[in-house]
Amino acid sequence: MKLEKKIQLKNVEHDRGVIERLVEENLTGKLDAYINKLDGEDTEGEIWLVVEKNKTNRFNGILNVSIDGKTFHYAREDYKSLVDLVNHLFDHLKEDLGKI
Repeated sequence: MKLEKKIQLKNVEHDRGVIERLVEENLTGKLDAYINKLDGEDTEGEIWLVVEKNKTNRFNGILNVSIDGKTFHYAREDYKSLVDLVNHLFDHLKEDLGKI
């Protein structure tokens, strides 16, 4: 499977390394079994994560995923912890992929 990852950051560019690590950990540790079920020779996927720090110094995030013609969208706001925000978004993706 070809899986393209896009990460867009607003006011959190200095945390890019942490966010990229969290995305990889979620994909390889939490979601690999679910994604492998959809894997095929011509299967393509895209993960687009947007993370921003809001005016109250908390984090907002949007996760858009498209795999094998299926699309998923998640948005969360006002998280104190960047780690919790990213993990929470991927938890919802895991739940939905488990239903397929």
